[in-house]
Amino acid sequence: MSSAPAGPTVPVLEIEALTVRYGRAVACDGISLSVAPGAVYALLGRNGAGKSSLVRCLLGEQRPSAGGTRLFGRDSWKARALSMERVGVVPEEPDAPPAMTARELEDFCRRLYPKWDSASVARRLARFGVPETVPFGRLSKGQKGQVLLALALASSPELLVLDDPTLGLDVVARRAFWEELLGDLADRGTTVFITTHDLASIEGIATHVGILTAGRLALDEDVETLKSRFRRIRYGNRVTETRTEFGTELDAFDSVRVKVRGWGVEAVVSNWAEDSFERFRRQDGVEGAESSAMTLEEIFLAVAGEPPRTAAAEGAVR
Repeated sequence: MSSAPAGPTVPVLEIEALTVRYGRAVACDGISLSVAPGAVYALLGRNGAGKSSLVRCLLGEQRPSAGGTRLFGRDSWKARALSMERVGVVPEEPDAPPAMTARELEDFCRRLYPKWDSASVARRLARFGVPETVPFGRLSKGQKGQVLLALALASSPELLVLDDPTLGLDVVARRAFWEELLGDLADRGTTVFITTHDLASIEGIATHVGILTAGRLALDEDVETLKSRFRRIRYGNRVTETRTEFGTELDAFDSVRVKVRGWGVEAVVSNWAEDSFERFRRQDGVEGAESSAMTLEEIFLAVAGEPPRTAAAEGAVR
């Protein structure tokens, strides 16, 4: 991939036809996406969908099998040192020398970045009761996460990368983490790239979402557009007993999931529109049709919640 100088029109990060293979297994299969300045992009996917491989390539920690990634217009692999000065990272597993205290970690990191806010680190750790003089290895997972978030934000990064940062945390620790992040985002307008399983929390933060299924990008768009076109439709039908799962009355919609039940039909559709739904309700045999909005979690489950029922799925990366 060619390098280009960063500028106001250059996306903060770009992923172009990214492919990652481990032997015969394919973790990422031709993924392309970009994230504009100020966006909060949530990348969602089941375990084994390829999220961590993508993040490692994005941060220049792993060379892709094909395609590539750019940070601020520069190749992530070739220009990692230059790019990472502008990036804060909170990894999936809290990773720091276990014998070093938060104070020692802060002192070490401060020397690496031209812009550093030591006072913000102290304030965050005090606010969440994280001791500065206890070795990192003796802190709880939630405390470790707060230390790494404080360090990641202290450099005033233009891009914050969070790789499933609340995995394994209890409810209180998760809430504290997201509240802290929300407060910082409101103050700075930092671009954020998040992989997470915590869909309920991310729904109020993300501006854009991507969904990976079996290493491929199944969906990539802004959250409001996504939620406006997905709906759950329920209706009775006088010929339910004889119809297949994809009845002809649903032809006006792109059906993602359809279930025929004893009382009628329940469907998740991905191109809902008010006028189309009104015409649908007037079709012969459709009775008591109603539609309801869906949460981001419900949309994710509809798109990626069930493994594909194909022979190829048997060999998918886990």
